Amino acid sequence: MPQFFFNKRLIMLLVSIIVLVALIGFSLRDREELSWPEQFIKDSTSWVQTLVSRPANYIAGYIESLQDLQNTYQENKELKKRVDDMARLEAKVYSLEKENEELQEILDKEESLSDYEPIQAIRIARSPERWNELIIINKGKSHGVEKNMAVITARGLIGKVKSTTPFSSTVQLVSALDPTNRISALLQAETELHGTIDGYDKEKELLLLKGLPYDAKVEKGQNVVTSGMGGVFPKNLPIGKVVKVVPDEFGLNQTAYIKPEADLYDLEHVMVVKKSMPSINFEDSAEDGEGEEEGN
Repeated sequence: MPQFFFNKRLIMLLVSIIVLVALIGFSLRDREELSWPEQFIKDSTSWVQTLVSRPANYIAGYIESLQDLQNTYQENKELKKRVDDMARLEAKVYSLEKENEELQEILDKEESLSDYEPIQAIRIARSPERWNELIIINKGKSHGVEKNMAVITARGLIGKVKSTTPFSSTVQLVSALDPTNRISALLQAETELHGTIDGYDKEKELLLLKGLPYDAKVEKGQNVVTSGMGGVFPKNLPIGKVVKVVPDEFGLNQTAYIKPEADLYDLEHVMVVKKSMPSINFEDSAEDGEGEEEGN
């Protein structure tokens, strides 16, 4: 009996293999139409694949979009950082170029200062409540700065030293509305005209040059410099240029409106100027005196 069942199973296995091979051969041959079981299986498989692939593709696309969005965010963040760095670099380059230009102008100015000694300084503060009147610089008594010394930029006069400490000084600007803030000035024309810088028009941002003769011919664009007669400022420091001229309230003199050469609002590098004392060679003077005595 066991041998019979064994043979029966073997026969069924062989028959199944033959049927399977026949079906495979049948399915592989070229046919115009598929059998209905094949069509059913293929359609079912396609439907299941479609049902599974659509959500899978949607999820994959969503994940890919999230990754692209994250990459875009990182790239945008990096680009913003580069833009900020570029803006900082541009600002730094502009500042360095401006500082280099100011220092070059100061160097050129120093080479032309023959009658006084320059002391370079930097503005370290400006009085908010007295913006048009006072600044503080980083040089004081220990650097040779004294009260009433003139202060200039590479372009022209800005004021004078009002007070000093060992390591800083307060500078009173030419625009200060102070009755004692007067400057003996010289208008450079065909005939030099003397006057006094006395007052400042805040609205027009112009200095007032008073005391010019009523019949003097004053023209727009003429230069105004320090005269050196006041005993405070050296001679020929640039102050500004004439913008217009009007008669004074009594009609006895003229008042000229002067546009300052220096920018009184943009003060960074300045110079304190000190009059140079003429040097005297005492040995030569003594020898000359002895020679005169012997000649007598």
